[in-house]
Amino acid sequence: MNSRSAAARLDTVRRIATPEGCEIDLRVAGPVARARAWFLDFLIRLGCWLLLGIVSKQIGDFGTGVILLGAFLLEWFYPLLFEVYRQGQTPGKKSCGLAVVHDDGRPVGWSAAFMRNTLRAVDFLPFLYAAGFVSTLLNAQGKRLGDLAAGTLVVHVARPARAAREGPDVGSEAPPFALTRDEQLAVIEFSQRAHLLTPERAAELASVAGPLTAGLNGEAAERRLRRIGNFLLGNESSTTATR
Repeated sequence: MNSRSAAARLDTVRRIATPEGCEIDLRVAGPVARARAWFLDFLIRLGCWLLLGIVSKQIGDFGTGVILLGAFLLEWFYPLLFEVYRQGQTPGKKSCGLAVVHDDGRPVGWSAAFMRNTLRAVDFLPFLYAAGFVSTLLNAQGKRLGDLAAGTLVVHVARPARAAREGPDVGSEAPPFALTRDEQLAVIEFSQRAHLLTPERAAELASVAGPLTAGLNGEAAERRLRRIGNFLLGNESSTTATR
């Protein structure tokens, strides 16, 4: 087992090789993060619906036309315009740190955005995006049917605040017991990628390593795993942390 296969178990990073010979990492978003972004966008559209309802009552016979036009614009152009002109981010996605990109990491264009949003009607079936949710669970890249057809991904985007997590050296600490080679690779990969993960995801992964983080949780568990990773990498010049 190599280090890349160990990394695949740790997080949802997808590594893309560009024609220029560079590699970029895309952190694929899971169904929970996507559902949270969708709900925020739904609340925004709901507010617009309520406003349209108030306006339609004030203009009499034209109210029905306003409602129909508003429905068309909200359901079709709201996600389309934001994804094309706002770096793949609707307001809901932006607030959750998500964005839509092509499979190779390029920004989405009109054709891809149109395809993925047109198929939202299929993803919605039979109710409440059940088909789309099942689709995200059945493929490793968390794609709904619209993403599969359009060749797009929903990924986490870097947030400036995360850079602070790389700041102070966490030190070095020997593991409390002997680790297998696969376990060592997993801990090393975690220590190298922890600053790329969201705080919640890093804490969740650290909690999985129960015996190594016994009695600790959250950031404390994460920092211990990073110290053990430093030790395994041979970074013993770092200050040894006390247990």
